[in-house]
Amino acid sequence: MKDGHVHTAFCPHGTNDTIDDYILRALQLGYSEITFAEHAPLPEGFSDPTPLKDSAMKLDDLAAYFTTIAEAKKKYEGKITINTGFEIDFIEGFEDRTTTFLNKFGSFIDDAVLSVHFLKNKAGSYDCLDYSPDHFGEMINSYGSVEKIHHHYYQTVMKSILADLGPYKPKRIGHMTLANKFRLKYPLSKECSNEILGILDKVADLGYELDYNGAGTAKPLCREPYPPKWVISEANKRNIRLVYGSDAHQAKELGQGLEFMDKGCFR
Repeated sequence: MKDGHVHTAFCPHGTNDTIDDYILRALQLGYSEITFAEHAPLPEGFSDPTPLKDSAMKLDDLAAYFTTIAEAKKKYEGKITINTGFEIDFIEGFEDRTTTFLNKFGSFIDDAVLSVHFLKNKAGSYDCLDYSPDHFGEMINSYGSVEKIHHHYYQTVMKSILADLGPYKPKRIGHMTLANKFRLKYPLSKECSNEILGILDKVADLGYELDYNGAGTAKPLCREPYPPKWVISEANKRNIRLVYGSDAHQAKELGQGLEFMDKGCFR
């Protein structure tokens, strides 16, 4: 059992749980492998649009992060495979600076996820798609409809897949249906099927992976994995590798969502 998407106390909006807390819980659950995919520092010049500006770890914490994971690898050697990783944000307009970061620190990475959280709007500023239901409601007023937000999100995900981010670009696409986080409050009149299928086709063509993410099942306005069952079925048709991700931000969240997911799909 591999969990390819786990956060740590280095995440400002996360937990105080230690790496040991995570590893011990992972061993209890029978994990054989775990990737600490902390939110990488945001690109130089990008202003975090969230009120607390706590979307990602600080650049000054990188050395301590790498050291902490390295120490855990030694401590638990032979018991569990531990990967040093990042969740890299794809931010439209900051591709060059993201590539610079990856080129500088990519040699320290064992595993990584590429995700979209921030959407560039018509004004040239950015919205954090998954920050809160209230902010999502404000986005609807700004974008014009729920559907327009979803279309823009999937267009941005496709851009992330096509982007040249250098040799250390992550090859696993994070929570590809994150736009559904508030779906029960802001339902779509029509699923963005064409965009989603186009993304799956490109992921398959490039040999990329999908983060089969359990966090959505714990979100009260979502209650489904990212992506949901029909998308997983389409991914299987295309022989896309699916990697379970708890997207845990505290140790007790390891394994979340597994009871709602098709565990036979994990590879």
